Amino acid sequence: MNLGEFWSIVESARTDAQPTHEALVDRLAALSMDEILDFQERFEVVEGAVYQWDVWAAASLIGGGCSDDSFSDFRAGLIALGRGWFERVAQSPDSLADHPAVIEAAARGDDRDVLFEDIGSAAGAAYDRHTDGDVDAFYEALESRKEAVADRAPGGDMGEDFDFDFDEARMRERLPRLAALFLPASGGQAC
Repeated sequence: MNLGEFWSIVESARTDAQPTHEALVDRLAALSMDEILDFQERFEVVEGAVYQWDVWAAASLIGGGCSDDSFSDFRAGLIALGRGWFERVAQSPDSLADHPAVIEAAARGDDRDVLFEDIGSAAGAAYDRHTDGDVDAFYEALESRKEAVADRAPGGDMGEDFDFDFDEARMRERLPRLAALFLPASGGQAC
């Protein structure tokens, strides 16, 4: 599955009347099992493109902290925002300060509209429909493909590391617009 096909499926799910993750599962379930695995492999490559320190720092600001699992959910949420926003954030994580869901999250103090754990599991849920709910079948098939083709997803450079959990000044320097939304105006702990 090429990048255009991947984003076409995501964008069509975003425009559906039902919640995006449900629409994505329905669209993927209509594909063959191999196509679902292709989608998941492309998902992992796309998600890996935003596996960067500054994106993780943005997730930490928005979520009031960010574990490994939460960062995975956050990256899935970036995909759910669509190709335009995803590419924009990949270039400049601070641009999330312009997204309506992020602005709303700052006003409410709630990140639920930015983290989309279910998007990351959509391919597995769709595959399960082909196997009558055999949840292991998806992961076994995916693992089998990965063993057949080593190093399919390149490990990228995460950028310059910094301890965003404890360096509020650095956070304000690297993500000034998000910091303005989520950090207190005067001193204090960042996350």
